Amino acid sequence: MEALSCLIAKASVSGCFKGIVLPNGGPLVSHLFYAYDALILGEWEEDNFKAVARILRVFFPCSGLKINFNKSNLYGVGTEDADVVQMASIVGCERGSSPFTYLGIQLGANMNRVRNWDPIFGIFKNRLASWKAHSLSIVGRVVLIKAVLESPPIYYFSIFKAPVKVVDKLESLMKNFLWGGSEEVRKTHWVAWEKVSRSKKDGELGLCKLKLVNEALLAKWVWRFKLEDNSLWKRVIMVCHGRKRRWSFLPSNPSVPGVWNNIRKMEEKLIVNGKRIHSLVKGVVGNGNNIRF
Repeated sequence: MEALSCLIAKASVSGCFKGIVLPNGGPLVSHLFYAYDALILGEWEEDNFKAVARILRVFFPCSGLKINFNKSNLYGVGTEDADVVQMASIVGCERGSSPFTYLGIQLGANMNRVRNWDPIFGIFKNRLASWKAHSLSIVGRVVLIKAVLESPPIYYFSIFKAPVKVVDKLESLMKNFLWGGSEEVRKTHWVAWEKVSRSKKDGELGLCKLKLVNEALLAKWVWRFKLEDNSLWKRVIMVCHGRKRRWSFLPSNPSVPGVWNNIRKMEEKLIVNGKRIHSLVKGVVGNGNNIRF
């Protein structure tokens, strides 16, 4: 994968392949790799697709790894379906449609809509089925509920602000499973959810409230934004959202909708021990290159 990365990078530098040049002096993004997943990004030009096809052909004899084009997809942003089909034939891959799943996350969907959380509802219903509750003790049910939270739902909560209806529905599935009920058959909840969800050191079961989990995971991006100065994702945020207000805690461009603005809005409303997050963060004066008095 490092060799493939070098091939794409060299093609970008030589001008054979045109990646995505971000505005306002932002970085050039041509590819993103994670484990065995490869995402190649470039301008919508026929020469670009031919360049990608050549790079992948060269990669095979060099590495002995042949690209499976039947499992590869081409996605166009702001393009017609006919254009996507035509360009996909050049590379030899399949035409992809939006939204699609990448690294366990659904991309291209408006996650502010409850219906787009159906995959998560499906995971909860399958893994917290009522027949499993009947064959497990309370301890076993608690363990299984915690195991479900460590699966794909946690990735969604770490980047998307979950609507209130989504949190309520998922917690309802958790409550019913804990007490042996289901969506059709409701059983008595012997202990209030507020008490059940307290930590073990307080003598309770330690089941997390999804709203708090969601806020904690999103707040981590705020913390990372302040620490990871040279990271690619922060540089992308800075060029897309800019810093119109000189002393704003987080950059924000209301005309660019999406995940980052939802995180910023969450940060503005989140109260930690009676204080907002930005009041708990302090800056240290350095060499004067970034702040001028």
